[in-house]
Amino acid sequence: MRFTYARVVPVTVSLGAGLLLGLVGPVAGKWDNPVCVAVSIVLSSGWPWACYAFLVGYFRRSKIESALLSFLGLGIGVITYYLFKDMNPTIPAGMEPTDSIPAGMDPGASSEGQIRVWGIAAFVFGAPVGLVGNLARTPGVGGLPFRLLVPLIAFSEATQRLGTEADSQGAVFAMTWNVTRVVACVVAVALMGHTVWSWRVRRSRADGRTEVAAPARRL
Repeated sequence: MRFTYARVVPVTVSLGAGLLLGLVGPVAGKWDNPVCVAVSIVLSSGWPWACYAFLVGYFRRSKIESALLSFLGLGIGVITYYLFKDMNPTIPAGMEPTDSIPAGMDPGASSEGQIRVWGIAAFVFGAPVGLVGNLARTPGVGGLPFRLLVPLIAFSEATQRLGTEADSQGAVFAMTWNVTRVVACVVAVALMGHTVWSWRVRRSRADGRTEVAAPARRL
């Protein structure tokens, strides 16, 4: 019973988080207030999905489970994301809900192709990122490059989006990605600082044990 519970609950939580990842972004996009717009922008971008796969891998001890659950969770998120958007299409400004929806925005018009494309992407990138998350469990400097993956992805994507889209997308878009860049830098510095601090603590303890053991050997 305990074995089943220990196996089923983490799997359920991981896949349920994938479903929420795919649902929250398009749901938030239905409101026009700045917070919801920012949430929609973030969760419709790439780095939160990479972060999800990374965390799934990080919290699983098995490398096989890390890769498999990351891929499955991302697949569930992709399907949820596009099915919700097709069932609840965004009506362009100035149109009434009773007006005919433009071609290409009607339910089911785009989900099949998008699910196929991003489903393949979930398989190609989800499993490797989940495996990187598992390798990030390695303590000390050895795991630091893996732990820096998500901040690096977030910073790179934010820089690219600001350079190509900020002028045409408005103030909320620019602020969202500027905040993302700052947070990515802060997290990266914190991870490096924690790694250095942990290394110094372990070294101090090792030196202390050596100093205690030396007099004992002379006695």
